[in-house]
Amino acid sequence: MTRVSGSGEHLLAAGTVVAGGTVGPGWVELAGERISAVGSGAPPRTPDTDFGDAVLVPGFVDVHVHGGAGAAFPDGDVGAALQAVRFHRAHGSTTMLASLVAAAPDELLKAVDALAELVTDGELAGVHLEGPWLATARCGAHDPLQLRDPDPAELDRLLRAGAGAVRMITLAPELTGGVDAVRRITGAGAIAALGHTDATYELTKDAIAAGARMGTHLFNAMAPVHHREPGPAVALLEDPRVTVELVTDGLHVHPALWEHVVRAAGAGRVAAVTDAMAAAGMPDGEYHLGALRVAVRDRVARLPGTGTIAGSTATTDELFANIVRHAATSREEALLRAVAMTSTTPAKAMGLADVGAIEAGSRADLVVLTEDLKVQEVYRRGDRIPRDPPASRAESARESRD
Repeated sequence: MTRVSGSGEHLLAAGTVVAGGTVGPGWVELAGERISAVGSGAPPRTPDTDFGDAVLVPGFVDVHVHGGAGAAFPDGDVGAALQAVRFHRAHGSTTMLASLVAAAPDELLKAVDALAELVTDGELAGVHLEGPWLATARCGAHDPLQLRDPDPAELDRLLRAGAGAVRMITLAPELTGGVDAVRRITGAGAIAALGHTDATYELTKDAIAAGARMGTHLFNAMAPVHHREPGPAVALLEDPRVTVELVTDGLHVHPALWEHVVRAAGAGRVAAVTDAMAAAGMPDGEYHLGALRVAVRDRVARLPGTGTIAGSTATTDELFANIVRHAATSREEALLRAVAMTSTTPAKAMGLADVGAIEAGSRADLVVLTEDLKVQEVYRRGDRIPRDPPASRAESARESRD
């Protein structure tokens, strides 16, 4: 047993607790916003809440999400952003970054300033700028008219905005000034991520040497692996300092490939992300991602008239279940891998020391899953999160359609 000072106020028990590298029956004691003690086996006293055969895991950490429940972070609307946050929180994402898309300089600055309010309030862990410094040939669902080379003055304005609300920036290092931009981002204390790029293997290594530490949705919107030009994916995977994102929704990347990545790099270097947009939790229909229209059919978001995927409609609990389902290992090992990829690894990559694991002293962010890995309860800062009304309405609409 591990313990921090102070007596516990609420004792939870479950048939499966994933904590400290172990999987099995256990208990967690909460003291206010923190976890005060964690143990395996029978609890030290009658638990206040016994979840029976449920699975208890850390709150999920999603570092790449554009919206949900009909709301989009790039719109820079605080009320709508809260709607998206609460929707994903009801699905276990107790920590998340708000991801923006390529836009005009003034629009980006306005959105960052607006979302900074939610960062200050603790609703968001930061803002992620996915662009506008991306390769046109790999722009994906970003407006090609808004793509540009990194401008030091614009970068500095955004990095200063909202008292440093920007936590991560995705860019293509082959752009003019791209590697220098990596240095500028890391020098300001933010995380430089490489993505939407046609960079060579060698240039990607140069960008990593300059301080890049994340690979944005590995394989998606980047030059493919070739036997004579390994490209960015191989350079990102082979460097132990780099964490790579994977969208484990079964659409963005084949499960066999993400299994290969985990075997090659280890779950400690792979962060599962939703890349979810406004249509997450909503019925099929027409939506938008920044300035671009998005058509959702059978829960797959694409730019109309093209095969280009425009983010996802996934939630992190779905990613977690997919990782476990497709793991070529025991259920215990699969649960450990899924916890690493959806909680511990992304938290560590973002420098968030008090979330991502069930351990004494950590924030009391927990997800209770049924045996078949459906969300049963969510706790954030020790408080039970009620089922969010927008999420319920959105899912009811989706279920009635199905």
